[in-house]
Amino acid sequence: MTNKTLAGIGTIAIALWLGVMPVSAQSGAPAPDSRALLHALEDAFTSVADRVTPSVVNVSVKPKKSAPGEGGPSPENEQRFREFFGPELYERFFRRRAPREDVRAAGSGVIVDARGFILTNAHVVENAAEIEVRLSDDRKFPGQVVGRDPKTDLAIVKIEPGASALPVAELGDSDKLRIGQWAIAIGNPFGLDRTVTVGIISATGRTRVGVATYEAFIQTDASINPGNSGGPLLNLDGRVIGINTAIVSSGQGIGFAIPINMVRDIMTQLMDKGRVVRGWLGISIQDLTDDLAAGFGASGKGGVLVADVMKDSPAEAGGMRSGDIIVELGGTPVKEVTDLQKRVAAIPPGQPAVLTVLRDRKPTKLTVKIGEQPGDETVVAAAPKGMGLGLTVEALSEEMAQTYGLKSGAGVVVTDVAPGTVAEAAGIKEGDLILEVNRRRTATVDDFKKAVAALKPGEAVPVQVERSGAGRQYVVLRVPSKP
Repeated sequence: MTNKTLAGIGTIAIALWLGVMPVSAQSGAPAPDSRALLHALEDAFTSVADRVTPSVVNVSVKPKKSAPGEGGPSPENEQRFREFFGPELYERFFRRRAPREDVRAAGSGVIVDARGFILTNAHVVENAAEIEVRLSDDRKFPGQVVGRDPKTDLAIVKIEPGASALPVAELGDSDKLRIGQWAIAIGNPFGLDRTVTVGIISATGRTRVGVATYEAFIQTDASINPGNSGGPLLNLDGRVIGINTAIVSSGQGIGFAIPINMVRDIMTQLMDKGRVVRGWLGISIQDLTDDLAAGFGASGKGGVLVADVMKDSPAEAGGMRSGDIIVELGGTPVKEVTDLQKRVAAIPPGQPAVLTVLRDRKPTKLTVKIGEQPGDETVVAAAPKGMGLGLTVEALSEEMAQTYGLKSGAGVVVTDVAPGTVAEAAGIKEGDLILEVNRRRTATVDDFKKAVAALKPGEAVPVQVERSGAGRQYVVLRVPSKP
């Protein structure tokens, strides 16, 4: 049965189910038998379940022992787990405590290679001391983590099937997905083996979900409950179009899957090398808000602001500076932080990349030789809502640097923020180090005074600050208008 036929069956079946007269009946053509159409749609679902379920596995994990009070997920995954399981279940099962040796966590996985490679979520096998993989025919195998990629929440587990044949799922093409298409999820929700749920594709390319560093999720209303993590999301042809990874616990029918076309490259690298190699510029970046765009004299939509350039990084070698606004990469416009992150990560290390930046309101082309991303992801600085005057500063001393945990050797330290001022409302805090005001360096208090004196009433200007634990970022200083 073809995609086109199935789609037609689904459309007519739903129309009949809702009591809507099919077009053929309205036009005088013989109406198809409604029961037959519904049975055809039912057969399509059962066919997918029968064919793919054998390749879906249960992944049972015994966590590593930890000292009292140290159990639970790692700090970077704590928020993700709270969102996925909801506050109640999280507090019940994941409070930081030493896990009992007999307690196991369970998730799902899907066999993607006959040699025994299983695709699942990175958070499913995080901190695993032992992994047991159970197939639909109840065969059990010990599993070994080949590689994890927390930045996409993907992992590969390997089993040794010996001479036994393994059922392998067929991968689809997530780039061809359309909103409204059928979606079928298979997994082990709440420990209930290989449960099948059906829904539709609600959206594609979802970012800023907060689950992973690199996001372009498929959103679906097919039920994805705790335990479905790592299981496949399928189309009506029974091909894997995504790997289920998260839900919005506060909403009904909002689940997310990693698109299979993003998964493919990660999966191949993990299977071949046990790790993922990504391109890297070596910059801290933030989205260009309207306020920041005005402060830097940028016009138009899109672009990413460079908050800081790391020392000895590819970006520094290529001449990039803090305050540059990246508007194009390889001749294609840059929309936002997540867009730039994904595109840079996809460039092989060692390859040159041409970027267009706005510097002092003028476009400048830079060629940067892409480096290999280190273990920690690029810092994304969150831009505060804005700021104004109403603060006291002092010269940076060695004692102050130690007190406030500051790394830069020059700048002025905010020692007081007056109550009720726009600086306080913007979140400027005692201990922030101001490095520049309106593109003028403020290495000393005198520098700061001169920079502030040059500001015009009502003007919105960029200010670069450093904050302990958050690195460097730009905020917008809104100069109060004269009465």
